[in-house]
Amino acid sequence: MAQPVLQLQKLLDEKKIASRIKEMAQEITKQLGGEELIAVCVLKGSFVFYSDLIRCIDADIRTDFIGTSSYGNATKSSGEVKLTLDLTHAIQGKNVLLVEDIVDTGLTMEFLHKTLQARSPKRIYSAACLFKPEALKTKYKPDYIGFEVGNEFVVGYGLDYQGYFRNLPYIAQVTSLN
Repeated sequence: MAQPVLQLQKLLDEKKIASRIKEMAQEITKQLGGEELIAVCVLKGSFVFYSDLIRCIDADIRTDFIGTSSYGNATKSSGEVKLTLDLTHAIQGKNVLLVEDIVDTGLTMEFLHKTLQARSPKRIYSAACLFKPEALKTKYKPDYIGFEVGNEFVVGYGLDYQGYFRNLPYIAQVTSLN
């Protein structure tokens, strides 16, 4: 299958993203107060944001990954969240930071928060590169938000369409699907 042809409009450039990530990392570092952290990357879309964010947090960090699926090949969430990969570290009594690329409906993060809360962590924090308050179907709001965006479909910086466009160094709004 060839890469789809999309019309894109740059929404957030590399400098703006990098600057905000440093600010978020400083906020997280301050909140931790020198305590250890298990940073959990929500796969697949978060890996770019996660990598940049954890390198800016000044704390002892263990890394872990969790996989979910709610989109398939669509541009909107199906509303059904599936766990596709579980953690490899125990989180009981630990500070956990869930790192997500985008929170739109809030269903995935609400599901993950409840799933991980059942494992008795000390505290669960959440960070999202993008937050779409207009699309929320729950009351979930991340503790740390990179940028609020409208309800448009976006790609780049880890975000994809049918597995493509994750490698763009910026975030773009999809203005048309061809």
